[in-house]
Amino acid sequence: MALIKSISGIRGTIGGKPGEGLTPLDVVKFAAAYGSWVKENTSNSKIVIGRDARISGEMVSKLVAATLQGLGLDVIDLGLSTTPTVELAVPLENAGGGIILTASHNPMQWNALKLLNEKGEFISDEEGKDILAKAENDAFHFAEVKKLGSYTIIDDYIDRHVEHVLGLKLVDKEAIAARNFKVVIDCVNSTGGIALPKLLRALGVDHIEEMYCTPDGHFPHNPEPLPENLRDISEKLKKGKYDLGIVVDPDVDRLCFMNEDGSPFGEEYTLVAVADYVLSKTPGNTVSNLSSTRALRDVTEKRNGKYEAAAVGEVNVVNKMKETNAVIGGEGNGGVIYPESHYGRDALVGIGLFLTHLANFGKSISRLRATYPGYHISKNKIELTPEINVDQVLEAIKKKYAKQPINDIDGVKIEFDKEWVHLRKSNTEPIIRIYSESESQATAEHLANKIMLDIKEVVTSS
Repeated sequence: MALIKSISGIRGTIGGKPGEGLTPLDVVKFAAAYGSWVKENTSNSKIVIGRDARISGEMVSKLVAATLQGLGLDVIDLGLSTTPTVELAVPLENAGGGIILTASHNPMQWNALKLLNEKGEFISDEEGKDILAKAENDAFHFAEVKKLGSYTIIDDYIDRHVEHVLGLKLVDKEAIAARNFKVVIDCVNSTGGIALPKLLRALGVDHIEEMYCTPDGHFPHNPEPLPENLRDISEKLKKGKYDLGIVVDPDVDRLCFMNEDGSPFGEEYTLVAVADYVLSKTPGNTVSNLSSTRALRDVTEKRNGKYEAAAVGEVNVVNKMKETNAVIGGEGNGGVIYPESHYGRDALVGIGLFLTHLANFGKSISRLRATYPGYHISKNKIELTPEINVDQVLEAIKKKYAKQPINDIDGVKIEFDKEWVHLRKSNTEPIIRIYSESESQATAEHLANKIMLDIKEVVTSS
């Protein structure tokens, strides 16, 4: 069993002993801490909740709702929903915050409470620490019987989300409908199976082959939208006359596309393509995290904009986007953040923008992919023994490559012309994760291996 408490929320595997897995007691304790924080920091007594379709979702949702009511807070339950739908609903309902019950791309035995502020954005580092402290110290006080909170169900927010996407200026329904796209979708038997068909039909896409769209939480494959997990949709595309494939994770904040021949468009290139389209219409700046592809920087500079890198984590990307007034940003894992909509990763918004871009491009999705720089990322890790000081190792690597451009806001990122290596330490174990990128997979892997040899040399000498 596993239970991970962090500044962004609490996640774990269902069952086991309290404090070791995500048990009902842990859910209640953490929901109470969050609800108490909302009461202290806002004048609003409403909280929006929503969940993905995983098997434990209904149980966890009932626990969270009852706990918040017990604090005297009014609960607005969206039921089966998506992460970006809940994010949109919080300010629209004038709520003091929101809780999304999803473990994102984790397998079905996992669930989590992800926490939002009154803007519908993920809470900050400082706010997260405050909530963790409240949970640790049982710093909450429940309401008397006459002051219990109310409970309201609103079950049409995905429809409202779809209408919101259609209302964005850069989403062109007529252009999309005119292309008469034939699309295959894989929604991993979660809430994307509700949202994507509604959105696509609203955009004028009539030919939709639905794969794994029953929102029952029985994931048919590893739910992280990586090429090795998408063999079924790949085979479907190879056999049929489809224009593209669309894949989302269980809570619909990550988005990836598949080419008409079944090959991956590339999860890293979801944001690149969407950003290229947005920048062509609204010139400006872009942001992604340090571990995302350089292709976004290339596309941005080609459009005369400025690219900035943020520390890994959605809240860090959002803060950097606000700081630089970015018109588009996100993460290389298929997370598109479009401020014209809201400051959160949103696969539905990404689909609307991407399909408009593809429709205007007028050629196949594989031809569109070929217009972008061809980079390859290698992801590795090196395990160290517990007595090794990981910070000292990273500092030694930083000194070794001091003549190269280095960014140390989140680990150590070293640039070599158009190649780079990013080293990040784990917060829970003596591991250094190593991401490298080059114009060939072999060179990216060679670069990673070179850095791993450097690390071993540092460790041996010390």
